[in-house]
Amino acid sequence: MNFKNIVAGLILTAVSFTASAQTAPAAKVSTLENDKDRIHQGVHSGELTRKEAARLSVQTARVRQEQREYREDGVITPAERKDLRKDKKRLSKNIYKQKHDRQDRP
Repeated sequence: MNFKNIVAGLILTAVSFTASAQTAPAAKVSTLENDKDRIHQGVHSGELTRKEAARLSVQTARVRQEQREYREDGVITPAERKDLRKDKKRLSKNIYKQKHDRQDRP
């Protein structure tokens, strides 16, 4: 009898793990939102000076505006997508460089 209870408990546990693994994925967060959070975190931790953060925020706004312009006609072409990907990658690299350039906010 005790063995049956253990097996039933294991089955219930396995079923609950399987059900939790099949839940809906979390809302997709854009890379621009992640970059905005990285900039904010860099200012908060002192890794970014205010001037660096302002410059990076302007660059983020430009990429966001470019993305809006590409979406205006309802279709982002492969060339536009490639350009956006390149700009986002450049922005991400710039954030990394500024956060690791050994300049600290006073």
